Amino acid sequence: MPVVQGKIMTQPTPQNQLFAELDRLGIPHRTITHVPVFTVEDAKLLRDAIDGGHTKNLFLKDRQDRLYLAVTLEDVPVDLNALAKDLAASRLSFASPALLRHHLGVEPGSVTPFALLNDQGLSVTPVLDETMLAADPLNFHPLVNTATTAIKNTDLLRFIEAQGHIPRRLRFPRRSLVGIS
Repeated sequence: MPVVQGKIMTQPTPQNQLFAELDRLGIPHRTITHVPVFTVEDAKLLRDAIDGGHTKNLFLKDRQDRLYLAVTLEDVPVDLNALAKDLAASRLSFASPALLRHHLGVEPGSVTPFALLNDQGLSVTPVLDETMLAADPLNFHPLVNTATTAIKNTDLLRFIEAQGHIPRRLRFPRRSLVGIS
């Protein structure tokens, strides 16, 4: 148990709750701690230490205030307009940090499908890129951006479903990078 200034804390940290849930589900996981990373570019500096598929997680909302957690490989240039059409959503945009904290309980830079553990109201729809699901293992922040946790791609699906969510699976539409340097 953690100790703070001589007092035992009985409430586990969110990260410990996540690991306990993965263990309860029988999902093997491996976590590496590292310096804080806030962007995909920051995280790329850690590639030699962490094998597997590296991801980016986009917390989005549409004009009807429906929330989505779009998860794909880190280098996929997602076309948000086309993704909105695929989801029958009206105009996707990035949701605010306040919505992120309220619904997923994490800070910007720590967005992860593991945060669906905190979405008790099931208000966020997970949307998973089929291309990403071919990578194994997959790497995500364990609710904080000072660590990375690897799990099998099939275990990601099991985890999401165990939280009461039904993930949408599709091949994310890509933005054209022609002419972009």
